[in-house]
Amino acid sequence: MTQKSENPYHELFTKQKVNQFKVAQSTYNERVNKLDALHRAIEITYREQIKEALSKDLGKPVIESELSEIYQILGDIRYVKKHLHKWMRKQKVHTPLSLLGSSSYYIYEPKGVCLIISPWNFPFNLTFGPLISAIAAGNTAIIKPSEMTPNSSALMATIIMDLFDKEEVALIEGKVEVSTKLLELPFNHIFFTGSPNVGKIVMTAAAKNLASVTLELGGKSPTIIDESANIKEASKKIVWGKFLNAGQICVSPDYILVDEKVRDEFIDSCKRWIKKFYSEDPKSSNAFARIVTPKHYNRLLGHLENAKSHNAKIVVGGEFDENTKFIAPTIVTDLNTDATLLNEEIFGPIMPIISYTNLDEAIAYINSKERPLALYVYSKKKSNIKKVISSTRAGGTCINNNVIHYANHNLPFGGTNNSGIGKSHGFFGFKAFSNQRAVVKQNFFGATEFLFPPYDGIKEKMAKLVVKWL
Repeated sequence: MTQKSENPYHELFTKQKVNQFKVAQSTYNERVNKLDALHRAIEITYREQIKEALSKDLGKPVIESELSEIYQILGDIRYVKKHLHKWMRKQKVHTPLSLLGSSSYYIYEPKGVCLIISPWNFPFNLTFGPLISAIAAGNTAIIKPSEMTPNSSALMATIIMDLFDKEEVALIEGKVEVSTKLLELPFNHIFFTGSPNVGKIVMTAAAKNLASVTLELGGKSPTIIDESANIKEASKKIVWGKFLNAGQICVSPDYILVDEKVRDEFIDSCKRWIKKFYSEDPKSSNAFARIVTPKHYNRLLGHLENAKSHNAKIVVGGEFDENTKFIAPTIVTDLNTDATLLNEEIFGPIMPIISYTNLDEAIAYINSKERPLALYVYSKKKSNIKKVISSTRAGGTCINNNVIHYANHNLPFGGTNNSGIGKSHGFFGFKAFSNQRAVVKQNFFGATEFLFPPYDGIKEKMAKLVVKWL
């Protein structure tokens, strides 16, 4: 077994471990000052460099960078600052009569030294989002961003070094070997965003040190469109949500279950919106991103080849360019149930469409899969909406829309089972990086002292009275 002294990051971890209680005792104003410094860095100092890095790494359009990366970070900071004072206060609770003479409350104390492992698809948002929560809760943190977006990771390293002492917040670049070494260390909490398969590795490593985890994973998020849905509006929102960031988004509508009565209308409407959003030639559009690496590009082409081998139909798109890692917005129908597009998370601009004859059939199909991070339903029928929600399980749901629940700081964000463990955003992110510490304060002579040994007949009667009435 590797000794801690042999771990190249043990010294940094130890420094943060020593410093954790000083950071934990930081005041509301001190924590807000740190958040303000991060806010200025994102909004002013590094804003243009962030957009440039995202363009180099992902071909991300400027407006997408502003809305899905910069705006989200700034919004997180503003929301946390508005509510943090209330979250940091002791939370008083009722004390039962059996504990007469005491008062009770709980506090949110920092978990300690935290590890944040962030992904490549929204590198700034999904790195600084958890960091905002960790800072708000009073923790130290070591960050490991993805190596697949090197320009973004390098810029984030510069930002972190500019704003923080490494004894409080540090960022380490590198490949998977770096994550492996970091996971050997006894962190108090690990926040991981990525695939379910890697999430299992993270959870296994955390278990060795009994570290708590927040796992934001993914999976195949389904979308149901019933015959009552407004097809024009549904297709517009789905095309936007599916092809945002070239489909490389964890809450993307992974596959579409559409009532067979409106299937053709839905497909035709999607074609019109794809053309309107990305022109006749999406490759030349300034609104469409690129696939992150050749590996992911080839993985997606493999899905299309597999679909063709199962006699599926590509009704929209299918064009690609290896030199620019471009894959056009693509719609696939008539898929065999064994097709990889229906059994693996797609994470790209390919949208499978499955038709159903009745709602129970669609629900049964969803429930035959792992529990998704998100589930979307388009319908005008309240009974159908209620039935879908009550008969399925998912991390989050939008009704007559998709993706947008992520942007509501008042809502918990996260998955369930295969799609994740724990919640984040706003208060829920603060809570993820905090321990709820229970406190009972004895104010004067307490009723429980009447039950101290030695036991006699009177005390036996009192004990029975407490059990029965209190």
